[in-house]
This record gives sequence, C-alpha cells and structure tokens, in this order.
Amino acid sequence: MNKLYLWGIIFTALMAGLTYGSIMGTKGGLNDDIVNTLTVVAAVSLVVITVFVVIKYVRQMQVDTASGELVEDNWDGIGEYTNSVPTGWAVIFLGTLVWAAWYWTLGYPTNAYSSIGEYNQDVAEHDKKFAAKYAAIEGERLVEMGESVFLAECKVCHGLVADGIDGTAADLRVRLESKTVKDVIINGSNNMLMGSENPMPNRYGLFNANTESLITDAEIDLVSDYVANGMSGAGAEVFAGACATCHGADGKGMEYVAPNIATYDENLLMNVLNHGKKGSIGKMPAFDRLNTKQKEAVSAYVISLSK
Repeated sequence: MNKLYLWGIIFTALMAGLTYGSIMGTKGGLNDDIVNTLTVVAAVSLVVITVFVVIKYVRQMQVDTASGELVEDNWDGIGEYTNSVPTGWAVIFLGTLVWAAWYWTLGYPTNAYSSIGEYNQDVAEHDKKFAAKYAAIEGERLVEMGESVFLAECKVCHGLVADGIDGTAADLRVRLESKTVKDVIINGSNNMLMGSENPMPNRYGLFNANTESLITDAEIDLVSDYVANGMSGAGAEVFAGACATCHGADGKGMEYVAPNIATYDENLLMNVLNHGKKGSIGKMPAFDRLNTKQKEAVSAYVISLSK
C-alpha cells in the first residue's frame, strides 16, 4: 500500500478516535440527542473527506501529467486547458445544494429542538404571566417598580440617582439640558420621539441649501437656556418666533407634530425606550428586552424624578 494512503488511514482513525473520545468522555455523552449524533457524524465525515481529498490531489500531483486542449489565449506562455468540470466536484457541489435545501426546510433547526427557541418561548410565557399579574398596578407602586427596573437596566449609564454620571449620559432629573437643546437646534433630530419618523429640521430648515441659517448663534444660546430653565428666561421671544409653531406656546408639543420639551410625559419616554435616541452625548439603545409594563414603570419613575 502506498505510504500516503497508509498515513491517511492512520490520521483519519486517530482524529475519529479523538472526536469520539472527547464526546463520550463528557458527562452524558451523546445523551440520545439527534443533534449531537449528527454533529459527531458530520465531524468524522469532514475528517474522512478532507484527508482523502488531500491524498487524491497530492497523489495526482505526484503521478499525473497535464493533458487536454489549450485555449487560444495565453499569458507569457501560460495557458488554460478547456477541460470540463471534474465529475466529483460537480457531484459534491450539487449534493451540497440539495443538502442545504433539506437543512432549511426539513432538517435542523427548523424541525428540531432548539435551546434558543425554548428560551424565547419561556420568556414569552413569563411576560404573559407578568403582564397579567401587574396589569392593574399604578401610582406609587408603579413608580417603585420603575425604580427597581431602572436600577437593574439603566443605572449603568445614567447612575444610581439618574444624574448621568458627570455627563456620560443624560441627567434624567431635568427634562432637558442646554447643550442637548442646542445640539438638536443646530443638527436637527430624527429620534422617533413621536413614535414614527418625524424629523425636526436643523438650523437651516428642511428646504434650505445650508447657506443661510434661520436662527443666529446668539438666538440658539438664548432659546437653549430658555428651554433648559423650564420654559423661563430671556429666550421667550425667540421660542415664540422659531419653536412655538410646532412645540406649542407652552412647549408641551402637539400630537403628531412635535414632542413635549417642557416636561416629561409617558408617551415620549416609552418612544425613547422603544426606539432609542441619538443626542449630543451619544446614542442610547432601544430596550427591547423590557416588556410594556416595565417600560411604563420606568417612565413613571423618571417622571417622578423631575417633580
């Protein structure tokens, strides 16, 4: 027997043995799980196929000589043969396509046990029980629940007392900070604060060619401080002329037009939790892992901080 084939058989046996031993040496072994069994079979098959394909081509390089008809074109005397696609390669390629079709229609994971699927199902069932148990909670109890959720999910960025940890995140004890308002006026906003795509234009306006600002730097500073100070101060006239059309004279927004920038409200906070928000500090992610009641509770807690 050719030494190449002998070493191939030895290497294949060794790898198959190590694979089998690593599985059976663990607690439970294959554990009668069809997925584990298929995985071991696939691993052994890959070793066998790889070794003997390598042997085939190494052996071919040792003994075969090139033959066939060359194409007309060549590059520095190097040409290509017009040989047809190797039968073995074509069979393997078509077999892979058939296997892929089976895998995605009848095979695992669409037709077998999935730990991820079980987890998602358990979470969905738990959320239903949670929603039913706490559906009627409101008032102070809702705020207390919100504080618990806040400490579990939000304190990492916003801090234990929601102060934003020295500017690394928004200070939730106030509705808006001056730098936040200023950033939105200058750059515009499209944060889905109304629950849908409803962008606010930048300082040049939606249809302006960015050549002439619709509001001066001094006016931006004034109105930013005005909003941050709870709709009071020297920027009232600027707000009335530039912002009140959408946000209302009192800054509490208009339905389907602009959000409330004077005080927190549950709808706005729910939209931030649902869609995330990008601002002057950075981007806050959406919190899809929270259920509706938890988001409602967090919103109630944040609203309570600014009272």
